Amino acid sequence: MFSGIVEECATLVALVKEQENVHFTFKCSFAGELKIDQSVSHNGVCLTVVSLAGDTYTVTAMKETLERSNLGLLKPGDEVNVERSMLMNGRLDGHIVQGHVDQTATCVDVQDAAGSYYFTFRYAFDKEMAKRGYLTVDKGSVTVNGVSLTVCNPTDDTFQVAIIPYTFEHTNFHSIKVGTVVNLEFDIIGKYISRMLQYQ
Repeated sequence: MFSGIVEECATLVALVKEQENVHFTFKCSFAGELKIDQSVSHNGVCLTVVSLAGDTYTVTAMKETLERSNLGLLKPGDEVNVERSMLMNGRLDGHIVQGHVDQTATCVDVQDAAGSYYFTFRYAFDKEMAKRGYLTVDKGSVTVNGVSLTVCNPTDDTFQVAIIPYTFEHTNFHSIKVGTVVNLEFDIIGKYISRMLQYQ
């Protein structure tokens, strides 16, 4: 479980394909504090630490994860947003994030808002999935590349998010441009409510 408050950007230093799996090795400041079997969110995808070496650690993604997220597009040198699992003795500064990416979206517009930015994303809309909570609502929560954000101006297949300078600088939003593919996780509370309503 995560909060969507990104700790920093980790850099991909190596990737190794093994059958349908990919082993990703990342470098970040807290690598020395990690333990084997620990969960870390990478662009919103929960992955398990499988090995440690100095200031790097390795995680493994299987075929479904690679197909459902943007991790399969990564190459050495790319930055990913990372967050260690949430401590249950503090404030929930973002929202409840599971680390289970639902699908990807594509950035279709970036606007400068006098120092801040508005990013617009488009995703594949499916009416049946929307009935199950896979959608965005105005002023609701959404996770984009692991970042907890508030939805603005949603349509059936697009939404905007407002990014302040701090978030822009401290996450990989600074490298997102038109055409960039990002990971989405829709709000788990909305999914549960939608599911319960099906039994009314």
